[in-house]
Amino acid sequence: MPLGERPGDKSESRYCGVVTEFSDDMPNVLAFNLTHGSFDFVVATLMDPAYRPSLMQKNGGASSVLPFAGSDLVLSPAQWSSHVVGKISSWIDLDSEDEILRSDSEITLKQEIAWASHLSLQACLLPSPKGKTCANYARCVNQILQGLQSMQLWLRIPLVKTDNYMVSVNSDDLDDSWETWNSFRLLCEHHSQLSVVLDVSSSLPSTNSLGRWFGESVRAAIFCTDSFLTNPRGYPCLSKRHQKLVSGFFNHSMQIVLSGQSVHSLTKMNSDIAANNNENNVDGVQKHPLRPYLDYVGFLYQRMDPLPEQERFELGYRDFLQSPLQPLMDNLEAQTYETFEKDTTKYIQYQRAIAKALQDRVPDEKSSTVTTVLMVVGAGRGPLVRASLQAAEETGRRLKVYAVEKNPNAVVTLHSLVKLEGWENIVSIISSDMRHWDAPEKADILVSELLGSFGDNELSPECLDGAQKFLKEDGISIPSSYTSFIHPVTASKLYNDVKAHKDVAHFETAYVVKLHNIARLAPPQPVFTFTHPNRSIDKSNSRYTKLKFEIPGDTGSAMVHGFAGYFDSILYKEVHLGIEPSTSTPNMFSWFPIFFPLRTPICLRPGSSLEVHFWRCCSPTKVWYEWGVASPSSSSIHNSNGRSYWVGL
Repeated sequence: MPLGERPGDKSESRYCGVVTEFSDDMPNVLAFNLTHGSFDFVVATLMDPAYRPSLMQKNGGASSVLPFAGSDLVLSPAQWSSHVVGKISSWIDLDSEDEILRSDSEITLKQEIAWASHLSLQACLLPSPKGKTCANYARCVNQILQGLQSMQLWLRIPLVKTDNYMVSVNSDDLDDSWETWNSFRLLCEHHSQLSVVLDVSSSLPSTNSLGRWFGESVRAAIFCTDSFLTNPRGYPCLSKRHQKLVSGFFNHSMQIVLSGQSVHSLTKMNSDIAANNNENNVDGVQKHPLRPYLDYVGFLYQRMDPLPEQERFELGYRDFLQSPLQPLMDNLEAQTYETFEKDTTKYIQYQRAIAKALQDRVPDEKSSTVTTVLMVVGAGRGPLVRASLQAAEETGRRLKVYAVEKNPNAVVTLHSLVKLEGWENIVSIISSDMRHWDAPEKADILVSELLGSFGDNELSPECLDGAQKFLKEDGISIPSSYTSFIHPVTASKLYNDVKAHKDVAHFETAYVVKLHNIARLAPPQPVFTFTHPNRSIDKSNSRYTKLKFEIPGDTGSAMVHGFAGYFDSILYKEVHLGIEPSTSTPNMFSWFPIFFPLRTPICLRPGSSLEVHFWRCCSPTKVWYEWGVASPSSSSIHNSNGRSYWVGL
């Protein structure tokens, strides 16, 4: 059964597995571990560990039936698929110096995976690479992956890394198991069906080192019983750091798998059980020895905070790539307007900013005689018009509003809204592109919501530069400025999703995405800043910046799959709005971050720095970004001349 109920969580992390030994009686294995042990699935060895192809041939038994754990008929197809993960024989060593062992390993690996595919298993657990090299192992696995249908291969990797910086910078050092994983997945060409299962020990590397794995394709974590501590009552428990790590695994949809024998002194536990109606036996069957460990994992799961309502709403968008809007070329649909209009936090911030601007513009003693001219440019279906009028009512100021909107369909809704609310004498609706409208008078305040995930990526600078001609010299623009930010991230899933398109164009496109399974390798840094109104002589909105990110020395090596982008804006004075992680506006969902992928991921060595160059390029008809890495190795310049991704003017 699931570990428990956590509102909003429907991920696989609710289910816990157990590693079992070889048995030719799979129905009994499932009955003992699932029915009596309450585990959800078993990681089961499929073939007798004593089997070696070379011995079979010597004994003249090459044609004999292979020693699998029973036939496929002993369980239903649904049971095999739902409750069994195949465990490939742990003795396999495809990089051994022993030619016979190497040959036996390759034959057996292919036989076991073929059998697992025949059973329609969802996944197979591959043993950890044995030595410093894994080239032949990876070659064989890559061959298998080419013909694999839907089954996943999970590579078992121990979660170890030295915390000695001077040791970790040594290129020959393999105390960082991430290096083994990285070498293996590079040899397998980042195949999307190759994932990681982490073997967690009693000691953990640094927090930064652990953080790398949340951007990798980790499917599960194996906790051996000897990594548990013992609480005063004799029950198993985990250290605070291990507990925090388990919560991180749960939050990233990674499953927990238990392995090993019970290593705790269960005298006290057994006396508790005996005192509770001899619960140690269920229908004459001994209680599972790892049940206390499972109960503890369930306790950790159940005590986690429920997912907030906003997170539940965004679950379906996690790590899902979306193309950014083309606000000038395309007219938004009603459903898109409706989604954005539900973001009450955003409009509360706008209302606060407008109220402060009105108070600064008109002193209290003139509030009943002076009328402020406010223009909402890009009015959509009217949420900023409503926020402006509510700010005027709140501050007791008189207001005259022009609502400028280019989408004729939204203009229809605006007319209906004005009539419904009785705003005819206050609001004038203008059906026009703000850049081409000839205003009858100058505005005191110019309000817009043209910001994209990267601040300027929906052409707010170009639109507001065109609209500021009808703003008074001392007029106020809301927002008054905005800055974009980026930082390098490990994002294995996003990289594989882009790679699946098998073309350059998708690697040169910026995507809007609800980032989840990523590792943030360094704090965000500012990229481009725009200020409004723009009174400078040079009105060019082209930009170029060079950024250098320092990766903490205790992180270890890491892979950069691309850059996550954000924005922060100042609406007016101290009222701000943004999604940059360190200053993000709480409970706001109008913007997901933006993701700039790299065609070839960059591997960073411990303590190294990453130099990246970003350009914002403009022509009379379009705006686009170009980006590239200069150090520690050079990438190509992505999206040269906007050949793959651009925003039309």
